[in-house]
Amino acid sequence: MQKEIRIGLLGLGTVGSGVVRIISNHQEELYKQTGLHIHIDKILVRDTNKKREVPIAPDRLTVNAEEIIEDPEIDVIVEVMGGIEPAKQYILEALKRKKNVVTANKDLMALHGAEILRIAQQNRCDVFYEASVAGGIPILRALTDSFSSDRITKIMGIVNGTTNYILSKMSQTGADYQETLEEAQKLGYAEANPGSDVEGWDAAYKMSILSTLGFHVAMNLSEVDVKGISDVSIEDIELGKKLGYEMKLLGLAKLDDQKIEVSVQPTLVRNTHPLASVNGVYNAIYIEGEAVGETMFYGPGAGALPTATSVVSDLVSVVRNMKLGVNGQKMVAPYKEKRLKTDDEKYAKYFLRMVVADQRGVLAQMTQLFANNHISLEQVIQQPYNSGNRAEIILVTHEAAKSDLEIALATMKEMDVVSSIESCYPVVEA
Repeated sequence: MQKEIRIGLLGLGTVGSGVVRIISNHQEELYKQTGLHIHIDKILVRDTNKKREVPIAPDRLTVNAEEIIEDPEIDVIVEVMGGIEPAKQYILEALKRKKNVVTANKDLMALHGAEILRIAQQNRCDVFYEASVAGGIPILRALTDSFSSDRITKIMGIVNGTTNYILSKMSQTGADYQETLEEAQKLGYAEANPGSDVEGWDAAYKMSILSTLGFHVAMNLSEVDVKGISDVSIEDIELGKKLGYEMKLLGLAKLDDQKIEVSVQPTLVRNTHPLASVNGVYNAIYIEGEAVGETMFYGPGAGALPTATSVVSDLVSVVRNMKLGVNGQKMVAPYKEKRLKTDDEKYAKYFLRMVVADQRGVLAQMTQLFANNHISLEQVIQQPYNSGNRAEIILVTHEAAKSDLEIALATMKEMDVVSSIESCYPVVEA
């Protein structure tokens, strides 16, 4: 009878070091949960001579992935190296060799998850990827297990800690975007090249994964509407606060009448909504189901130990399945027909800020333009602008179709009395 599970670890960066630390320090707990000893046998690294954050015997390190993937004694591959290739190649080869896989690779699972899961099912192997979304929050397990008897209708959340830190600090201190980004980089919350985070792509990968699991359809990254935070101004944030909102980069996946929309964009969230109080590098995911109603999951969205905790939790699930002989039987591939909403089926409230000529009748022209495009207004504020004979108009609409809004914005850009449309954001109420 097998008494030990041997692990091949691909990657020994921040998360990989956390995995080593947890497995080393929690041997008793892991044994109590699985009845087996879990041992990291080999670790793939780029440089075997590099100084490590955790003590590792030199003979456990290798620069040759084949030493791990082709070793018949290794039971599970844990991939924390990131990137698409060669991680995809390694995972597919491991599955074909009947090795179970745990990964934290959101990019890979968002882009190639369907293929990987199909190969896993063919080879009766597990592929678990809890750590790919929201770090230490067990959201994927909740969607696949806890909500398995419910129908999810909305997944909405803050799934990127870097952008949440930046927007929180801008709101709290009044500093502008560039200044706050530089601070986040110094603190290690933002990468030297922060494009994936601040332009919304990191969150889009995660929303693709969440919507695929929540709605049982194969969502593609290209089907997610994405807008980042680099154009968010402190003026937008301050005006939003005066109206009772906080600015968040919000991921949204909605299912209405069997049609889906998925987006990531800066959003003004009513300050009484639970998501409005999520600050710093924390993540939170708000789920609505037909039966359960509204629930929210909150916790650290990144970091070595929170993310590594999710990886090791998945590892425990794999080991338990190995003991039961049920690997590869839990995964449910997307099975529903995918029907996406058109822009005239996507409804939201909107906040708009524009600079116009400060002359009689302009506000009346604006309100008439919106009325002609089936958009009613909830709030209208006009105030002096800081230069010339111009004024600033701030509008909050009632719910309107995205297609109607885009027609209204295009018309405004052609109007002589409109100097600029400074900003346009969706609005979420409590």
